[in-house]
Amino acid sequence: MSAVTTQTATEPAVAAAQASAKPDPAAAPKLVLASASPRRLALLQQIGIEPDALLPADIDETPRKSESPRELARRLARAKLEVAREAARRNDMLHNAYLVSADTVVAVGRRVLPKAERLDEAADCLRLLSGRPHRVYTAVCILSPKGRQRERLVEARVRFKRLSSREIESYLGSGEWRGKAGGYAIQGLAGAFVIKLVGSQSAVIGLPLYETMSLLEGEGFPVRHGWGAPA
Repeated sequence: MSAVTTQTATEPAVAAAQASAKPDPAAAPKLVLASASPRRLALLQQIGIEPDALLPADIDETPRKSESPRELARRLARAKLEVAREAARRNDMLHNAYLVSADTVVAVGRRVLPKAERLDEAADCLRLLSGRPHRVYTAVCILSPKGRQRERLVEARVRFKRLSSREIESYLGSGEWRGKAGGYAIQGLAGAFVIKLVGSQSAVIGLPLYETMSLLEGEGFPVRHGWGAPA
């Protein structure tokens, strides 16, 4: 009797273990964001995509001689993707994941504005942007598990109001400018400076959501996997 009882008790446990060992066909594939930017992470989360890992790339972002702002954005996004590709290859959990990288460049004409790290850099950016239009270029690249690489470049035009010395000083005091291309974050306090925006606001923030979603969906990533079942 005890032998029968033991067999009956263990069969469901063995079956459960075997089931858990099999891949779940309904499970979403893994996705890696090649960035440490909290803004890009938040944008992906906004459309229901939670990356399985963040693989930021420490690369030289200095523009090359005669390199246009749009060419710079493309080159840096590709470089970040390549660094993430190599890191993912060394990780058994991520070697078959989708990879997403992006880079944002703010420019006045052909002049590329820095990602401000010092107060004087941010102040120079704000004085240059005051009362004049500028362009924001964001390149996004994806790599599918099958090795297909695709990219899009999104251009947005932004115009600031004329900024007073007091407005510039107040914004510098906020610290929001630190590490931001062009010395400002449109999703923060600097949104009050914008009198015109033509194009994608998410691209200005750092990741064009429509284009990113379209690229991933085109390569078979279930972009709406986390949206839940219809009511």
